[in-house]
Amino acid sequence: MSQAPMEFDKKLLFSTGALLLIGLVMVCSASITVADSKLDQPLFYFVRQFAFALIGLVCAWAVVSIRLAVWQRIAPQLLMAGVAMLIMVLIPGIGREVNGSSRWLPLGPVNLQVAEIIKLFAIVYIADYLQRHHGRLHDSFFKVLAPLMLLGVAALLLLLQPDMGSMVVIMSTVLAMLFLGGARLDIFASLIGVMGGLFALLIWIAPYRLERLQSFMDPWADPFGSGFQLTQALIAFGRGDWLGVGLGSSMQKLFYLPEAHTDFLYSIIAEELGLVGALTVIALFFVFIWRALSIGRAAEQAGQVFAAQIAYGIGIWLGLQACVNIGVNMGALPTKGLTLPLMSYGGSSLVIVLVAIALLFRVDMETRLPEKASARIRR
Repeated sequence: MSQAPMEFDKKLLFSTGALLLIGLVMVCSASITVADSKLDQPLFYFVRQFAFALIGLVCAWAVVSIRLAVWQRIAPQLLMAGVAMLIMVLIPGIGREVNGSSRWLPLGPVNLQVAEIIKLFAIVYIADYLQRHHGRLHDSFFKVLAPLMLLGVAALLLLLQPDMGSMVVIMSTVLAMLFLGGARLDIFASLIGVMGGLFALLIWIAPYRLERLQSFMDPWADPFGSGFQLTQALIAFGRGDWLGVGLGSSMQKLFYLPEAHTDFLYSIIAEELGLVGALTVIALFFVFIWRALSIGRAAEQAGQVFAAQIAYGIGIWLGLQACVNIGVNMGALPTKGLTLPLMSYGGSSLVIVLVAIALLFRVDMETRLPEKASARIRR
C-alpha cells in the first residue's frame, strides 16, 4: 500500500522559506565589502552561509522523518551531551576563544557554537519532563523547581563562557514552557521575580554588562566609544526611510557598523529595504510564531503533551530571540550577542534552527496524521 506524500503546513513553510531567502540575500549584501577587504573574496560569507543553509536543509529532511517518540526517549541523554559540550568549550586547548569568549568547539574548517545546540536540547528535555509529570505541576513547587535546578548547571556554564544572552533565552523559554505545562501563576511569578533578581545581580557585578546597559540608555553620550555600535545602527534606520536606499547601497556596512552581517543584520535590512522591508521581516516572524503556537495548541488538544511542548518551546525560543535581536538593533534593548534566526550569518545557528523547525513540521504531521507517530516516513 503506497504511503501518502508528506503535507507541510503551508504558512509555516512560506514564512520559513521567505526568512531564509531574505537572510541569504542580505548576508551577501551586508558582508560583501568586509569580505573583499579582509579576505579578498567578496562572496566568502555568502558562500559559507549558503553551504550551511544546504546542510541545515539536509539535516531538517532527516529530522522530519524521525518519530517524536525517538526524541522523547533520548531527551535526558541529549541534555547530558549538551552539558558535556559546554564543559568541553571551557577546557583550554579544546574550546576556541574569540573576542574574549570561549563559545566554540573547532570541528575542522568550522566552529560549533554549543549554546545553539543546548537551546534545542533544553526544549526537548523540558517537553519530556512535562509529559512525564503531566497534571502534577499545579500543586508541587518542587516539580517546577527540579528541572530548573538541572538546567541551572547549563546556565552557569554559559555564564562562564560568558554568554548571558543565550542563558536568558534558554531560561525564559523554559519558564514559559513550565507555565504552559501547568505551573501555578503564583509559583511562576515567584520564579520570574527570582530570575529577574539574579539577572540584575549579574549585570551589577560585571562592569562590562553595566557599561552596556548605560550606553543603551544614552548611546549618544559616547557615540565613538561604548555607544558606537548602537548609534551606527540607528543611523542605518534613519537612512532607510520608507523604502530604503536600495539593495546593496548601504553606507553603514562600509566599515561603520560592526558585525553588520551577524548581530546587526536587521539594521542593514532597514537601511537598504526601508520601513517596508523591516516590517515585512517582522510580519514573517509573526506568521512563523503564530503557526508554531497553533501547531502546539492542536497537539495539546489531541492529548500529545510532548509534541505540544516541543512546538510551544520552539515558537517561544525563536520568537523571543528574534524580538531581542530586533530590539537591540532598534535601541529598545541592551546590546546582546544573539543572532536573528534564519537570517544572521552563523552556521551553527542556521543549522540548529532549521533542525528545530523540522521538529515543528513533525509535530504538525503527527498531530494531523496519528499513524505517522508509529512509523518512519518512507519515500
